[in-house]
Parts: sequence; C-alpha cells; structure tokens
Amino acid sequence: MKGRGGFIDTRPLHGSRPFRDLWIGSLASQLGGQIATVAVLAQVWELTGSPVGTGAIGLVTGVATLLFGLVGGTLADAVDRRTVVRVSTGGQLLAAAGLCAQALAGNRNVVVLLALVATGAACAALGAPARRTFPVRLLPADQVAAGLALSNISFQAAMLAGPALAGLVIARWDFPAAYAAQAVAVAISMLSVIRLPSMRPERTGPPGGKNRAQRGGWRVVLQRPTLWGAMATDLSATLLAMPIALFPLVNETQFGGDPRTLGFFLSAVAVGGITAGLLSGTVTRRRRAGLVQLTAAGVWGLALAGFGLAGPLWLALGCLAVAGAADTVSVVTRSALVQLETPDAYRGRVSSVEHVIGVAGPELGNFRGGLVASATSAPFSLVSGGLTATLAIAVVAVVNGPLRAYRTPSPASTTSPAPAATAEPAPASASAPPA
Repeated sequence: MKGRGGFIDTRPLHGSRPFRDLWIGSLASQLGGQIATVAVLAQVWELTGSPVGTGAIGLVTGVATLLFGLVGGTLADAVDRRTVVRVSTGGQLLAAAGLCAQALAGNRNVVVLLALVATGAACAALGAPARRTFPVRLLPADQVAAGLALSNISFQAAMLAGPALAGLVIARWDFPAAYAAQAVAVAISMLSVIRLPSMRPERTGPPGGKNRAQRGGWRVVLQRPTLWGAMATDLSATLLAMPIALFPLVNETQFGGDPRTLGFFLSAVAVGGITAGLLSGTVTRRRRAGLVQLTAAGVWGLALAGFGLAGPLWLALGCLAVAGAADTVSVVTRSALVQLETPDAYRGRVSSVEHVIGVAGPELGNFRGGLVASATSAPFSLVSGGLTATLAIAVVAVVNGPLRAYRTPSPASTTSPAPAATAEPAPASASAPPA
C-alpha cells in the first residue's frame, strides 16, 4: 500500500502531518455532508410531498454555490487561505447546528429548511477555492498527484457509506440525529483546519485582474471546439438528466418509502464511481479522450432512463451503479482533455469555467427534474431526461468533429518544446459557435 509500488500511493499520509490532518477532516466533513444530503431530501419530501420541493434543494444550493464560489476565488487570491477556510468552516458548523435545531423544534416551514441549506452551501463554496490549493502547498511536487488521488478516494468512500448510514440513522433516531452527525463531522474538519500552517497566496500577477480573467476563460472555451464541446457534453448530461431530486418520489411510489432504500440509491451511484475509479487505468491509457467522454456521457443518460423504467430494486440499483461509473469516466476524461487542450497561460481561467459548469449543471438539473416530475411523474422525468441528454450529447458528437477525433498527446510528442503562449487566445475557428 505504501510508496510507488502499491495499489494506492499513501506517501502523503505518512510524510505530511498537515495533509494527513486535512485528509481526515475532509473525510469526516464529506461523510457528514452525505448524511445531511439524505436527511434534507427526506425532510423536504416529508414537508412538501412534491418533487418541486426536492428540486428546490438543487436550485438554492446551485445559486449559493455559484455566487459564493466566485467570491471565494477572489478571497483565496487576496488573503491567507487558511483564514478563509477557517471562517467558512465555522459558518458550515453554524448552519449544521441550525439544521439540527430546526429538526428538534419540529419545524414545518420548508423555507426555513432551505434557507439553512443555502447558508451551508454558501459557506462551503466560499472556502472551496482556497481549500483546493492546500495539497500543492502542503506536499512535495512529486506527491501532489498522490494526494489528490487520496482526496478523491475519500470523497467516493463518503458517497458510498454516507447515504446508507443516513438511512439507518434516520430510520432509528429521525432527522435531528442525522443533522447532529453532520455537525460533529464539520467540527472535526474545523479542528483539522485550525492546525494548518499559514498559506498566503503568492503574488504572481497584477491586482484587480479577477474579472478580466473570468471573461477571458469563457472566451478561450468558446474559441476552441474541443473545450466547448467537452463542457457542452458535461452540461447536457447533468442539466438534462440529474436524478437525485427525484429519489424521494421514486422511493415512495415504487419502493415503499423506506429511508434505507433512499440511502441505497445514493450509495449505488458511489459503488459505480468507486469501481470505475479503481479500474480507471483502462480508460486513461486510451488516447481518444473526446470519444471516451462522449460515450460515457451517453451511457449515463441511458442508464438513468433505465432507472426510470426499472421495476425491481436490484435493477434500479444496477442502473444507478452503471450511471455512477459512466459519470466517473466522463469526468476524468473531460478534466484531462481540458487541461491538455488549454494553453498554460489560460489554464486557471478555463478551470474556473469548468468549475462553474460542474457545480451549476447538476444542481439546476435537479431542479429541472423536480419541475418535470411535478407536472408528469418521476418515471417520465427520468426517462425523458435521460433520453434527451443522450440525444443532446449525440448532437455535440455530430457537429463537433475536433472533439470526436481528439487524441491525447503521445509520449513521444511530450518531448517536443511546447509553443509559446500568446497574450490573447487564437481567433475562433470556423466550427466554433458565435460568442
């Protein structure tokens, strides 16, 4: 397990106490977050009995994340990043305590619940950009990739265990216990952050350039077919076929409303994601990254359509596991493509665009799914969304030849000197859409 020869490189955990503390705190926070996610879904469903209500969770979370994530990015480049994360984690702790208090008080007002959810999401988003910079500051350069891999494994493990644990906790002790578990987990995360060293940003550019950088990121994406195609594929998959807001409705109408089953839905997605992650070498060695992403995103849409049609529980969980695996493959290949296709001078700006799409797409997709289900039914929303997403991805594949034919650089080509980055992006190609 240790060093380079093991299945997982654990050197960062052994060699850096601050990173080990951060990893333990992040694992606890992610586990608590997954428990709270199930509790919020179940409580909103209990209060409203409407898929619009559960879809509203995605709306308030997405808007809060989008707005405060951009503010957090500015703060992360202006003040001590440790301070930003300390303050934001303290806000998350207060929001978790508020969720626990409203559950103990027997709150029946869904607006109060959604306001607390939005507050927690805003605090998390405020600290997310600064938190993402920690591994590269805490680890030697040759261990950064291993540290990021360990962080991804902890996230997948929390996705696997958290929802199932939430179902058990809610079934036995109800909502206050689930929110209390989240508060304890965030407190553990706070302790890990307090012990971190100071991490002030390195000044590498002129002050006041944040807004220009954001606009520049969108320009680069729109002017490169491979970039806008990869992001359009991801947005099509998440905006049109995100299923999580529909889980409570599907659970009640098809599987008796057992909270343990609701947890199993989320865990099944994580099982697929972990499996795909452990076998990711079979995908990352393939050079046709664009085609791999398009295929995986299409499988995601079809698997969720299958979930909408599934009768027995084992088939529904199987479809969700396939969707989780396809999502992991799509995300991994898209991230690699974006980094490889973006000139180094623009990688930060384009990565911020990718982050916005990656956050807003799923949350707004949950809201869309809830609206459609309220007007029709959960199976119709799932099937129509999955098939529409697959069709939209097929359209991207047809019209975007550069993405479809994209190949990652061969090992031999990496020895050639890279072309110098220009001060402005290249002119838009004929296949790029108008800005």
